Amino acid sequence: MKDLKPKEIVTELDKYIIGQKDAKKSVAIALRNRWRRRQLDRDLQEEIAPKNIILIGPTGVGKTEIARRLANLTDSPFYKVEASKFTEVGYVGRDVESMIRDIVELTVNNLRVRQQDAVQEKAAKMAEERVLDILLPPSAPAPGFATADLSTDVSQTDALHADGSQTRAAGDGSDCVPTASTREKLRTMLQKGKLDKRNIDLDVTAQSSPMVEIFSNSGIEEMGINVKDMLGNFMPKNTKRRKVSVRDAMKILTQEEAAHLVDMEKVKTDAVSLVEQWGIIFIDEIDKIAGKGQSHGPEVSKEGVQRDLLPIVEGSSVPTKYGTVKTDHILFIASGAFHVSKPSDLIPELQGRFPIRVELSSLGAEEFTRILTEPKNALVLQYIALLRTEGVVISFTQDAVEKIADIAVEVNSTTENIGARRLHTLMEKLLEEILFAAPDIEEKSITIDAEFVTKQLMDIVQDQDLSRYIL
Repeated sequence: MKDLKPKEIVTELDKYIIGQKDAKKSVAIALRNRWRRRQLDRDLQEEIAPKNIILIGPTGVGKTEIARRLANLTDSPFYKVEASKFTEVGYVGRDVESMIRDIVELTVNNLRVRQQDAVQEKAAKMAEERVLDILLPPSAPAPGFATADLSTDVSQTDALHADGSQTRAAGDGSDCVPTASTREKLRTMLQKGKLDKRNIDLDVTAQSSPMVEIFSNSGIEEMGINVKDMLGNFMPKNTKRRKVSVRDAMKILTQEEAAHLVDMEKVKTDAVSLVEQWGIIFIDEIDKIAGKGQSHGPEVSKEGVQRDLLPIVEGSSVPTKYGTVKTDHILFIASGAFHVSKPSDLIPELQGRFPIRVELSSLGAEEFTRILTEPKNALVLQYIALLRTEGVVISFTQDAVEKIADIAVEVNSTTENIGARRLHTLMEKLLEEILFAAPDIEEKSITIDAEFVTKQLMDIVQDQDLSRYIL
């Protein structure tokens, strides 16, 4: 974060999002302020609250993408949720505290995976020892494992073949402790992959989870999680014997050992700290809970959701199964189209917790043209890459791209304006026949020009009724 200056944040966002300079500038400042706060004395740190943001603009202009790319840029805990999922206490639906529980759960899982990746090398060595114990047990079978036929009278073998089989020498048949040299020979063969296809019996431990589901809200949700955990401790651990290849056994055992090596208590503590200091929660469709005076029908709990949301955004302590999470320094970014309602329809207390408001502009033909070609994940590049897998090389002329952009603007103006998402519909319809026939097409090089675009799309565009259903 020290090296990620606001200008550099905007530059990174420019690689994926076209336009919307004001929104990028606002989120870049908010992100940099988080780093600045961490450089202050602890007492002052606690006093500086994040400046939450409301992104206002029609659908398909980049609101969600800005927040998502921002989180990826800083590797911060990030969770996106729709405000319309929530209802106030007493109604069927999720309570607002569940968003905190969810972001903590995601962060714990991400940290656990990273910790497991970090200990893969050590886990692989431990798994190797366990496989060797199965193939060549010391003097008695290792507990919890089924021994392979390689284990009998190892010290009396005449030969150790490349396929892992053995020829037993004449003897009294009594079990002997395998020599260290035999185990090392087997280890060498295992490391070289000569035993990969050999099958062994492996006892895999799987803890059956109790079939308990709690369908309710406010606190009961969390109680349901704790009930599952509590019952899970008393559930018997089932072992299932499977016949697997040595290669698959190495993978299974490596994952088991990696899981055992991870310090889950530290993971949980780190996850809670990360969420508290660096977490970003994106609340989409916040305009759907804006409105005053509704007291009946599906809108009955709108204002109640706002009041429930207020303490979470303002700063409170939320109990989770990983510990209590303080929300004082979580950055909340809300977004909404506000077609029917407006930001001032939110309750005054909630408006005050989102001091920064940024209006995103609608996209025109120029922006659509850039969206199709400039970003790293540009739509044109995506379709070129997809068809290249079939050996078909397509190219787009500049006038074709501009024509697609013009049609997108026209359709958005005559039907619902869904912004850049219209481009997905147009591109799919434009290339429908090529995508369908690509595996068997004879012409492997295709150029898409303005004439081709007009031929494929203009009839639909000009038929208003058809356009509403297809585009």
